[in-house]
Amino acid sequence: MRRGLLLAGAALGLAACADESEQEPAPLDEAAVAARSAPIAQRFAADLRMQLQSALEAGGPKNAVSVCRDVAPALAEAASQESGAEIRRIAARNRNPEGSVPGEMQGRYDALAEAPMAGGAPARRIWRAEDGKVHFMSAIPMAEQPCSTCHGRDIDPDLAAHIVSLYPEDAATGFAPGTLRGALLISWPAGSLGA
Repeated sequence: MRRGLLLAGAALGLAACADESEQEPAPLDEAAVAARSAPIAQRFAADLRMQLQSALEAGGPKNAVSVCRDVAPALAEAASQESGAEIRRIAARNRNPEGSVPGEMQGRYDALAEAPMAGGAPARRIWRAEDGKVHFMSAIPMAEQPCSTCHGRDIDPDLAAHIVSLYPEDAATGFAPGTLRGALLISWPAGSLGA
């Protein structure tokens, strides 16, 4: 009898250990994720906008295309290094195929496309992936200026030829102001936000 009680106690102890190791992660604190991520997205957008305006003034639209190609990835890399998150631009209709929307994120991206703005600011989606990473996706709504110059519906033929020379598979034209041009994706490593 005593041996039976010891075995039953050991089994309960093992079951308790297994339950602890297989616990669900704590609920995601979306407000905390937004508090860490939104300033990064806002700074990235402001820095890129300033660089594009300067490029347009200094050398016109062709110069601005070079900024998007060269400066935007450098800004994302610098923000990634500073924050510890992976920061990149993605789009369903992209200029650079490396910026395509990952398949598992397509539904959230499509939801942003339905309503790129929310309360006067870019809409966003926040979630925890199965691998534990936390993602913050912020819409990049198409602005009339300066974006329509290179991404709009009526692009100068000389500029269009320049874009195709740099991006032979370009699909990032024909956007109307207010529609979703793309998204900024900020991906935090598992456990890095304490949630």
